[in-house]
Amino acid sequence: MAANIFDYQGKRVHFIGVGGSSMSGLAGYLQDKGYSVTGSDRTRSHKTEHLEQRGIRVFIGQAAENVRGADFIVYSAAISPDNPERREALRLGIPQIERCDLIGQLMEGYPFAIGVSGTHGKTTTTSMLAQAFMQAGVDPTIHIGGELDFIGGSTRAGSGHDFICEACEYNASFLRFKPNVAVILNIDEDHLDFYRDIDDIEAAFAKYAALVPEDGWCIAWGDDFRARRVCENARCNHMTYGLGEQCMLRPLNLRYDAQGRASFTAVLNGEALGDFRLNVSSEANMLDSLAVICAAHIRGLDMAKVAEALTGFIGAHRRFELTSVTDGVKCYTDYGHNPAEIKNALKIASMQPHGTLWSVWQPHTYSRTKTLFDQFLETFDAADRVLITDIMGAREVDPGDIRSEMLIGPLRARGVDAVLTPSFDDAEAYLRAHWQSGDVMISHGCGDIDLLNEQIALHGDTVR
Repeated sequence: MAANIFDYQGKRVHFIGVGGSSMSGLAGYLQDKGYSVTGSDRTRSHKTEHLEQRGIRVFIGQAAENVRGADFIVYSAAISPDNPERREALRLGIPQIERCDLIGQLMEGYPFAIGVSGTHGKTTTTSMLAQAFMQAGVDPTIHIGGELDFIGGSTRAGSGHDFICEACEYNASFLRFKPNVAVILNIDEDHLDFYRDIDDIEAAFAKYAALVPEDGWCIAWGDDFRARRVCENARCNHMTYGLGEQCMLRPLNLRYDAQGRASFTAVLNGEALGDFRLNVSSEANMLDSLAVICAAHIRGLDMAKVAEALTGFIGAHRRFELTSVTDGVKCYTDYGHNPAEIKNALKIASMQPHGTLWSVWQPHTYSRTKTLFDQFLETFDAADRVLITDIMGAREVDPGDIRSEMLIGPLRARGVDAVLTPSFDDAEAYLRAHWQSGDVMISHGCGDIDLLNEQIALHGDTVR
């Protein structure tokens, strides 16, 4: 049995890989709860600097001596067992748990613990939930895989009965959570370095739904037959949302403005719950808001306040985020890294007034690029011009059989104006040499592609 974080109150907890979005948030959360927190990461970043400003000591570079004197170790899934700090902790007998086990321990015991799962849309939906619940008057504990200005970061320590967090399917990590409300936004192909195929992915989501007790709830997008099937077969109560007549919660009188922002009346089994107007574009964001309305209804929140919160929601960082206007070009960045997410971001971008629509993509992991190769070729049709950087290997070792330049020929054969720009400097130089005032640029990826936007913003006209 894994050691329990609550047995180490006031003691030193060391985070290996503390610079990640989730890990940095958890480190700050434990510090707020009275733990003595340290961490380490391979490189310095805005997140490590923010932690240091809060008084958390961060070691840059990972070495055995960093864990000496620690009482408890938390590591991310990207940290292998042969990491020098994990090896030293094992030698010294210091208890270690993976990040998702920590989240599971933290959420256990909350009367209303929501885990937001799905192949894409988790951060946006979790952020919407956080803002809606807070504006409706409850005091939730929140853990988001991105940063939300409304809560001042990625994590918030509340004093109420609610725990809201993302539940990621990578490595089946969400099976270590303790939800009594499971949200399933969609079930698509991804992480095929871990899962066998889409049926294997669906089976993992079914196990996730099975974690919910009988008096709990499963909420799912009813237009996704796999998500609906998992939800309806769960042993708990269920609620579906979507556009189809089979869905329990539907958006009637649905319309979009010129920028793709939805307004609608939410109707649950024939009963109108209220009128809603969003300030973020696209059908995907509209569907995410329906999941939020389902959870809020189950929780018994004031729908007028939920509607007000959804109107005020402007998105989380790196989710179609405007980073600058440079040379008259609006520059956005988006965390999406699989075909469905990138297509959605490009659809939103295409709704903005623009001349040329530039897409800059940093492929993330060799395995994803290989297994979804054909799907990626069909992803960029909405863009006028596409720049592709080198693949970010992240946790993977280069297998030698997949490179970014292998995408260029097939994309051009499809009619996509694709160019290889291996580095961020290459991409910036190409953009500045070819873009014109009135264009729109969006970068895609869950690696460090946002650094491209940062270096462009240094010479921007305005920065958000």
